[in-house]
Amino acid sequence: MLFRSLRQDAAVVYGDLPEPENERTRAWYAERVPPERLEPEIREALRRAERHLPISDEQALALFRAEGPALEALCAVADGLRAEAVGEEVTYVVNRNINFTNVCYVGCRFCAFAQREVDPESYTLTLEEVAERVREAVDYGATEVCMQGGIHPDLPGSFYLDLLDTVKAAAPDIHIHAFSPMEIMNGATRMGISFREFLAACREHGLGTIPGTAAEILDDDVRWLLTKGKLPADTWEEIVRTAHELGIRSSATIMFGHVDAPPHWVFHIRRIGRIQADTGGFTEFVPLPFVHQNAPIYLAGRARPGATFEESRRMHAVARILLDGLIPNVQVSWVKLGMEASALILRGGANDLGGTLMEETISRMAGAEWGIRKDPWELEAAIRGIGRIPAERTTTYGRVRRNASGEILDVAEAVPALRGAR
Repeated sequence: MLFRSLRQDAAVVYGDLPEPENERTRAWYAERVPPERLEPEIREALRRAERHLPISDEQALALFRAEGPALEALCAVADGLRAEAVGEEVTYVVNRNINFTNVCYVGCRFCAFAQREVDPESYTLTLEEVAERVREAVDYGATEVCMQGGIHPDLPGSFYLDLLDTVKAAAPDIHIHAFSPMEIMNGATRMGISFREFLAACREHGLGTIPGTAAEILDDDVRWLLTKGKLPADTWEEIVRTAHELGIRSSATIMFGHVDAPPHWVFHIRRIGRIQADTGGFTEFVPLPFVHQNAPIYLAGRARPGATFEESRRMHAVARILLDGLIPNVQVSWVKLGMEASALILRGGANDLGGTLMEETISRMAGAEWGIRKDPWELEAAIRGIGRIPAERTTTYGRVRRNASGEILDVAEAVPALRGAR
């Protein structure tokens, strides 16, 4: 009932699709509550949040309207909750992205990464090329490889298992963070087995965790506009819950700033929170601002040009508040926002900078301008620059200790938070 009312609020402002630019977004903030009532609502929401009391969806929506001093107050409360939850450390992981193919026929309207096989920029890595990238990652000091790719029409489901075997043969000790729920659905369907059977097979072949991407917004009305319904929200949740039940943890993401509105954001974060309350399987929550420059839906004039920076600040701060006591880690994407903006968001509820990456293809193809890799010293300098303590982590938020030469001395894994894994 509540979600229906939130969706109706969004529809009143947006209609079927938002106009380009941000006029209607500004209208949503301006029209929902008269100005004289805005400050008291926000004050009450923040009062409850800093006391770890639940806030209503209406209060959460009020926080998404915070501007000026109210926005600074929101970020201050979120940062206080961050300090209570995880202390003064800002974490990062030394990893490498391996996007093993960009051939994809799904047709997501927000994606500028996908190519057809006949396109001149299409590619599919051989297993030996994947192995070489893994060996380079180990030489670089990576503790994780993150593998995702397009939904290639000619690759069998067993190819995912071949990828895992290839990584483990090249680097037996490296953590494999791989395969979005969309890829898991594809692999299971092609092999004619259940999600559970496919995930169990991946685990046997060395899969450690999965990225909680392909979530976009967990509302099928929005998903249809973005992705033509490639992966229903309920299926995304089923796959993630199944992974958690098998002891395979995941991240959780939201992609915002396209054809969505704050009511969708609140519903999405609440849904993530309910899954976490049941499974304990999410390692972090990662807000991902829509990168619009080369996205087909934006070029067609049917989406906004991404979130504003103020919206990104609100998103990270409100996520910290709504997920308080559920997910301790909120990550800011330096790839999508840049280091200067990320440093400010780290003062407003976030506590993790993600990975060094070594290469990053998906955001770059979409038009992200902040580079494709960071060395650990760059991340640590940025963290120290805001008076916080840098800490290298594992994929599951353990800690990595190195000597002066960069060699790993020991790895202290985090205590698993999974409930009922089997």
